[in-house]
Amino acid sequence: MADTGPSWAAVALPMALAAAAVVTAGFSAVVSGEAGRGRAGSVREAGVRALSPLREALRLLVQQPRRTTAADPLLGRLGVVLVPVAAVLAGGVLPWGFRAVSDPPVGIVWFNAMEALAWAAVWLAGWGPNSALSLIGGYRFLAQGLAYELPHMFALTTAALGAESLRVGDVVAAQDGVWFVVWMPVAFVVYLLSALAMSFWGPFSHPLSRDAAGGAAAELAGVDRLVFLGGRWLLLVVTAGFSVPLFLGGGHGPVLPGWSWTLLKTAAVLALLVAGRRALPVLRMERYTEVAWMVLVPLTLLQALFVAVVVLDR
Repeated sequence: MADTGPSWAAVALPMALAAAAVVTAGFSAVVSGEAGRGRAGSVREAGVRALSPLREALRLLVQQPRRTTAADPLLGRLGVVLVPVAAVLAGGVLPWGFRAVSDPPVGIVWFNAMEALAWAAVWLAGWGPNSALSLIGGYRFLAQGLAYELPHMFALTTAALGAESLRVGDVVAAQDGVWFVVWMPVAFVVYLLSALAMSFWGPFSHPLSRDAAGGAAAELAGVDRLVFLGGRWLLLVVTAGFSVPLFLGGGHGPVLPGWSWTLLKTAAVLALLVAGRRALPVLRMERYTEVAWMVLVPLTLLQALFVAVVVLDR
């Protein structure tokens, strides 16, 4: 069981996640820029690219919001705001080292529930503007959720089986000797794919793709667009960070304190996801659904069965 952090940790959590999201966005801009040039640029060029997300955020702060005919601004803005809210609430059960803002007995279930909230948020953001393009993006995300959720759920269940608990702190404690990634590699890989899909990022960015003029974000401008896309980065940070207590031993590691190991492991996972963004094309969900249901679901079920047998034989 992870120790519960002080009361001020609940206030510091959104700021810490926002800072991590800004750093990740800056790193992504640097990687994308160098990949587009085909060579590494100078330190100055890298610094300019790293600051481009902040410049874009400042530009959006002063941009006028976009209005569409017969829109439902209440539902649309509710969806926009719920994207970062879902990310922060999911991060509430994420332990840094061996302490978390909250460590409920059903922490893994809570994390998955916040993922479902993100589904509703993106769909509402697409529905609110009363635009065909944004609604297409919202429905694409629902289809994406149907594709990745089953293997994702079984990956989470596998980690819970290994710890014999749904409490995230217990999952970390169970990895004191051997990390779960060593004997749950299939669940780990499936979880990373799900992390990309949950944050509709990289190969899973079809809900925001250019063929629909930006999809769910097509009619968003100004602060609305900033909050929505910022929430997307927050989702990526939180889902990547959650792989650490589930499969990478949490704060366990030599010499350094637990929070340092959590930070380093999270940074490594984020770097892997960001650097691998250009390695895969944007996936159409009907194709990924076939792979997810016909290949990944059986593989994760076999992985869960293997873990269950090992746990029963202890």
